[in-house]
Amino acid sequence: MLTKQQNITKLRDAAPEEAKLMPPALNKRALNSNKEPQQTTSQEMECTLANQEKSPSSKKKPPSETSALESACSFEDTAAGTSREISMLASKFAEVLSERAAADYTQMKELEGILTQARNLDSYLKEKKSHLRQTLALISDKLMG
Repeated sequence: MLTKQQNITKLRDAAPEEAKLMPPALNKRALNSNKEPQQTTSQEMECTLANQEKSPSSKKKPPSETSALESACSFEDTAAGTSREISMLASKFAEVLSERAAADYTQMKELEGILTQARNLDSYLKEKKSHLRQTLALISDKLMG
C-alpha cells in the first residue's frame, strides 16, 4: 500500500500528462489531497451551468399540476372502486334479505300449519272429554237408578 507522500508524488508526476486530457477546473480537483473538502470553483460552476443549458430540457409537468391531476385521478378511481364495492355489497345484502324473507315465510307457513293442527287436536280432545263425561253420567244414572 502506498503512503500519503507517495500518493501525492504520484499525482504530481501524473499531473502534466493528465493536464492534456482534463479541463483546467478538473485538473485542480485532482491535485487536492483526499482529506481536504473539495470546493467547486466559479469556473467549474460556469461549465456546469453551460452544460445544463445545452442539455435538452425534459418535458415534465410542474409538480403541483401533476400531483393535482394524479390526486384527482386517484380520487376518481377510489370513488369508482368504492361505488362498485358499495353496490356489490348492497346487492349481496338484498340477496341475503330476500333469502331470509323466503326462509321466514316458509317457517311462518310451517308454524301456521302446526298451530292449526294444535287447535284441531285441542278441539278433538275437548270433544272427547265432553263425550267421556256424558258416558260417565249415563253409567252413574244407571247405577243409581
